[in-house]
Amino acid sequence: MDVLSRRSFLVSATAIAAAPLSTVRARAALSAADVIQRITDRVGVPWRTETVDRIIAGTAHTTVKGIATTMMSTMDVVQRAASAGRNMIVTHEPTFYSHQDGVNQLKDDPAYRYKDAFIRDHGIVIFRFHDHWHARRPDGIATGMVQALGWEKYVSAENPRQFTLPSTTLGELARQLQSRLQVRTMRVVGDPSLSVTRVAASWGYFTFTPTDIPLSRPDVDVFVVGETREWETVEHAQDLIASGAKKGLIILGHVVSEQAGMKYCADWLKGFVTEVPIDFVPAAEPFWRP
Repeated sequence: MDVLSRRSFLVSATAIAAAPLSTVRARAALSAADVIQRITDRVGVPWRTETVDRIIAGTAHTTVKGIATTMMSTMDVVQRAASAGRNMIVTHEPTFYSHQDGVNQLKDDPAYRYKDAFIRDHGIVIFRFHDHWHARRPDGIATGMVQALGWEKYVSAENPRQFTLPSTTLGELARQLQSRLQVRTMRVVGDPSLSVTRVAASWGYFTFTPTDIPLSRPDVDVFVVGETREWETVEHAQDLIASGAKKGLIILGHVVSEQAGMKYCADWLKGFVTEVPIDFVPAAEPFWRP
């Protein structure tokens, strides 16, 4: 090696040794663990020790070729992600039918066995992103839903799930929601001609508790939820209306009530994961009308 070549080699070696760790990592294959670490670093809230947010299927060392975000990693979503070459799925809701994604009791279940085999055969890793996406400020799901509805200028400064809309009727509000969120099977309680302007929303599942009944508040005309028990929130709304209160309840369905939040998640991920393609794969609304 001549003097000039030796000098060039030493300069190159020194530059590589001095390169930031992030630069070195960027040159290496992107693993699922790398993606999760970036999410952890950027979500803006401390990572909880007790959480459902974890790898549900696959392994952390899987080399990521593409990422799909989704509201719920149904079999249909998993198949479409695989067909598109997205071998990492970031899902908001469970993969295996319970909030904790426990599978010990499902070993002989045909749906579980088929889905698990498909995931393994296609080398897919599924990461649950629920608790911390909600804990983020602003809440990631709420942000996406507000954007999808075009309600940014109507949202309360104190409460991201409280809105003051231009005066409309309960029926027209329901039609707007149905159109903008592409809902097939929405259900509504209340008089469709009722004049409304003040709306409270609970995206996803709403748990009825005596200390948290938005529809009972004087500053709420309509309560919009993803899903809730009919013998709790729905019965209470019926009785409230029967007592003479001018109220309405709109039940969207769980999937459509949080879907846009995971579309927003795909956009958010693109801000710091640039090595692979990232797409939103919507979960299909499960219900239809005869």
